[in-house]
Amino acid sequence: MSELPLVLLHTTAGNIDAFEELLNEIAPEIPTRYVLRDDLLTAAFAAGQLTDGIRTQTSDALKEIAQENAGLVMCTCSTIGPGADDANLDAAVPVLRVDRPMMEDALKTGERIAVCATFSTTMTPTLDLLRRCARQAGKTPEIQEHLFEDALPAFKAGDISTYMDIIAEGLKKAAKNVDVIVLAQASMVPALSRVDTLPVPVLSSPRSGINQAIATWKALEAQ
Repeated sequence: MSELPLVLLHTTAGNIDAFEELLNEIAPEIPTRYVLRDDLLTAAFAAGQLTDGIRTQTSDALKEIAQENAGLVMCTCSTIGPGADDANLDAAVPVLRVDRPMMEDALKTGERIAVCATFSTTMTPTLDLLRRCARQAGKTPEIQEHLFEDALPAFKAGDISTYMDIIAEGLKKAAKNVDVIVLAQASMVPALSRVDTLPVPVLSSPRSGINQAIATWKALEAQ
């Protein structure tokens, strides 16, 4: 076994510690490497969307990482996730999206799905992925969009406490008349600690995504 590392591409520095903690908890034996490309998310913010150019830059960056001593690559940013799908088509090693397992779990949980996001740039890629997964599963879920726009200024200002408070309040409203809530961004997860109880399950991408990455990495190493 060569034990080439699992490489995670992040666009937010704050997520590195969270994913490292998860990996240390679940599979500390797996060698890992972290790459920060916050410029890709900054560019998407500036453009107001994931442009074709940024998507291509993301794909190119992931393919370059895949060639540099990597056993498996995972993109942890939902906004640039489509670039990971592109890279996976011809990268040297598999390139995964952290949010795909979450979508598959949501479709198994219920027919009415609330997709919650704080970045408008993340909403479209997330909805596209959910709908694609639904088609593959032969399902037609009712999808509700909840964009917590007031949270973005707090995030950009570094006021994470306010950011989490806004998300927590938004989740309480989103939980009405749905079967399951999907968090479009990993950065939203800490807000769950500020909500006492919700009547429906809330799914997030880090744990399910990392579980898939670990299983895939182990399967590749066993070959």
